[in-house]
Amino acid sequence: MIHYRTPAELDKMRRSGLVVYQVLQQLRECVQPGMSTWDLEEVADKAIRKSGAVSAFRGYRGYPCVLCASVNDEVVHGIPTRKRVLRSGDVVSLDCGVVLDGYYGDSATTVAVGGEDALPPAVRNLLRVTEESLQAAIEHVRPGQYLGDVSSAVQQRVEAAGFSIVREFVGHGIGTHLHEDPQVPNYGVPGQGPRLKEGMVLAIEPMVNQGTNEVRMMPDNWTAVTADGAFSAHFEHTVAVTREGPWILTRP
Repeated sequence: MIHYRTPAELDKMRRSGLVVYQVLQQLRECVQPGMSTWDLEEVADKAIRKSGAVSAFRGYRGYPCVLCASVNDEVVHGIPTRKRVLRSGDVVSLDCGVVLDGYYGDSATTVAVGGEDALPPAVRNLLRVTEESLQAAIEHVRPGQYLGDVSSAVQQRVEAAGFSIVREFVGHGIGTHLHEDPQVPNYGVPGQGPRLKEGMVLAIEPMVNQGTNEVRMMPDNWTAVTADGAFSAHFEHTVAVTREGPWILTRP
């Protein structure tokens, strides 16, 4: 069942979204070669606790951390560890969610370790196109449009650039639970699917691979990696449908 949030509920989700934004901003600023993904976990944990929010991830279906930190060929759900040390030229996807006053926020970004100049041009382009595909999708989060319009906007931007869409994982509705209806695939047909109405809130999250779209699961049963070992990128925002247009709740 799709939920339609009131203005008061959206204000609460906005507060959650801004906490997530602030956590990710701190992480972006501190990512550097020599850090472990566990170092990033500790930064995120401290920032969430300081905000008064609670992690949406830790304990969710047994997930052990507040942050998903996925490096290079890891698509999503990479578990932070002291053993995974970042090097210049790596990319790390940082995915974080919180709950504050009963309402959830969820967002992700992919960061170049050592700066964008440390990346090969093709990987730099992968990050750029993935983020642009998210922005293209957000433009369709308006009353009267269809979920297929959102999904196809991602697919068109990504495939036109020669990259591939991960199909095993999708975005989702969000509100008083981390995952709600509807599912939000990153591929689709314009004009199909549920019609968007005021009060709907979507977590839109393109997951884009440099090579094949196929993924495989690691033995931890959480981390998904590209089947061919190529790089992957992941960006996400929580976005509300309003009469004025899309309201990105996880960005100032």
